[in-house]
Amino acid sequence: MGPIGVFDSGYGGLTILEEFQRQLPQYDYLYLGDNARTPYGNRSFKVVYEYTLEAVRYLLGSGCPLVILACNTASAKALRSIQQNDLPRLSPESRVLGILRPTVEAVGGITLTGHVGLLGTQGTVQSGSYAIEIAKLHPDIRLTSLACPMWVPIVECGEYDSPGADYFVGKYLDRLFSADPQIDTLILGCTHYPLLLNQIRKHTPQGLNIISQGPLVAESLADYLDRHPEIESRCSRKGQTRYLTTESSRIFEEMASIFTRRDIAANQVSLV
Repeated sequence: MGPIGVFDSGYGGLTILEEFQRQLPQYDYLYLGDNARTPYGNRSFKVVYEYTLEAVRYLLGSGCPLVILACNTASAKALRSIQQNDLPRLSPESRVLGILRPTVEAVGGITLTGHVGLLGTQGTVQSGSYAIEIAKLHPDIRLTSLACPMWVPIVECGEYDSPGADYFVGKYLDRLFSADPQIDTLILGCTHYPLLLNQIRKHTPQGLNIISQGPLVAESLADYLDRHPEIESRCSRKGQTRYLTTESSRIFEEMASIFTRRDIAANQVSLV
């Protein structure tokens, strides 16, 4: 038995982990942030795949029977290749899941107009993964996607409630709604973006549905574990979480407090 592995290129995955801990507190978790090489958003498919595979291999080697890619870019650019080509060789009895599919599955039951907006990193938007998955599951939905390259740096600088954040949130949202004024549902396709929720609400129409991934992914994980007892039985249950980073543990602990709003202790590791 071992912990559920949670991987992100940086800190945003902590917003997903927080929901896991809230909805499924009985399980153990092992969080790994590749903070030394973040951000992944502007990197090529090949590089994101290679970096993500190194992280998955590390978590599997640490005894995780299940690994969640709590990163939209990694889920979009690396998940399928790892599931199909690498996992059967590395650990065929283990599983690797992403956060994109649960989000896409939910959107069809939320939108009323069939007009959906996606905000994400350049890598997530350019991958087209959301558009492909939505077209498969909800072919009647019109998706309008927009990359917001300034939003992650704003959050990681702790400026998510600042006038600068207000300016850049408004700028990108004006652009999105100019492209499709009928959007009634907005997907926050980056795990950093929930920290900008107050600013986003200021610049969006009243009554707009805003999909923040954490709660949806946690619900999906609970459902997955219920349907797959062969995996669930291998997940240790002491309610403990360990944090690992490829960057300095001191830097990680300082930055992580922006996302968790509490003190955590981390250990530095190397993936190569």
